[in-house]
Amino acid sequence: MNNTIMRQINVTAAYQPLVADPLVATVTISCPPTNAGVVYFLGDDGSDVPWQQGQWETLHRVDLSSIQIKGTVGDTIVLVGGTW
Repeated sequence: MNNTIMRQINVTAAYQPLVADPLVATVTISCPPTNAGVVYFLGDDGSDVPWQQGQWETLHRVDLSSIQIKGTVGDTIVLVGGTW
């Protein structure tokens, strides 16, 4: 079954997964240009990977529960895609 995914996720000061339960999808993740600061993604080697305001990337067939983010409280990221 194919499902559309459209979510706005609030950033917290500590790392949190994009979704709580496993969900494999192809999505475009964007950091709105109105964010106050960078959003950090937890790299596969444990490093902080900064995404700047206005940055966006498309990820294909990834488990969204394995991607973790942190940053400035009040900032957001946007997910748009689907499970196809």
